Amino acid sequence: MRKHVVVIGGGVAGLEVAGQLSKVGIDVSLIEKDSNTGGHLNNWHRLFPDRRKSSEVKKYLDGITKNNDIKLLTDTTIEEFKRTNNHFSITTNRGKELTADAVIVATGFDLFKSARKEEYGYGIYNNVITSADLEKMFSNDKIVLANGNVPEIIGLVHCVGSRDEKAGNFYCSKLCCVTAVKQAIELREYLPGSKVFCFYMDMRMGGAFYEELYREAQEKWGVSFIRGKVSEASETIENKLLIKVEDTLAGRPLKMKLDMLVLMAGMEMSDGGKKIAEIGKLKTGENRFFAANDNHFGSNVSNVKGVFYAGTCTAPMNITETISHARAAVVEVIDYLKVGEN
Repeated sequence: MRKHVVVIGGGVAGLEVAGQLSKVGIDVSLIEKDSNTGGHLNNWHRLFPDRRKSSEVKKYLDGITKNNDIKLLTDTTIEEFKRTNNHFSITTNRGKELTADAVIVATGFDLFKSARKEEYGYGIYNNVITSADLEKMFSNDKIVLANGNVPEIIGLVHCVGSRDEKAGNFYCSKLCCVTAVKQAIELREYLPGSKVFCFYMDMRMGGAFYEELYREAQEKWGVSFIRGKVSEASETIENKLLIKVEDTLAGRPLKMKLDMLVLMAGMEMSDGGKKIAEIGKLKTGENRFFAANDNHFGSNVSNVKGVFYAGTCTAPMNITETISHARAAVVEVIDYLKVGEN
């Protein structure tokens, strides 16, 4: 008898999981809350560290799902989720009832809501935007201020909502630094006459070719890096942004006028993941992401037998790590289903 696995979440991890499971002859139902699959990948123009187009990765993911027999349920959420004997009973918001031999949770992450950091003025001042907003500008090939003018001085603030006691997030989102470096280079490419400043606590470039990208930003593109946390942003009478920051290397406070301020929003457990954790009785960790059964050799395994994790629902990851984690989840599920047959 063919086995059936329900995958919750149609982002990078969910698509990879669904495609790989289908390849080995397992029936897959892929549940996605939005009308389209792809998750945050749909909102990104180019990817670090090589700045390749995100559409290339999306094409790969769409290919493995379209070329395999996968039942896709979009605009769908889980309302009930429980284990009965060796199977799972799942009810969706559309009243559809599914029975599964195993479940893979791939609910991904949400970007930190930058308006929670009121001192930066997101949602208050027109020219304070997030890293996601800037990506949309790159996609639309139009980097302009609210009044239609081209920005000349741009600041990028690292660690917005991460490593932040006030926000309640003590963990590092891992990708904010490299995102800032990538976007700083792109800004200088797009606006050669601009001045770009990155305000950071410390640079965490822990990935292949990340450090090289950081050096390129300084040596080739002239991006300025200031070690210090921005404490406040306000708007001047001429609609400039005035920021206050402590330059901890120079040991002095700074005030600087900017045309645009870009906030590097961190990663948090998705709202969809929180709901699944509650109704499925799945444990979460101190960072409020799903807690793995073992951080070293069980990162895909949950506290509920037959439920597995894939991707950034467990912690911040880049796309390469997300795909690798998804493939590992597939191995765990196959082993679990084989044991059940014996």
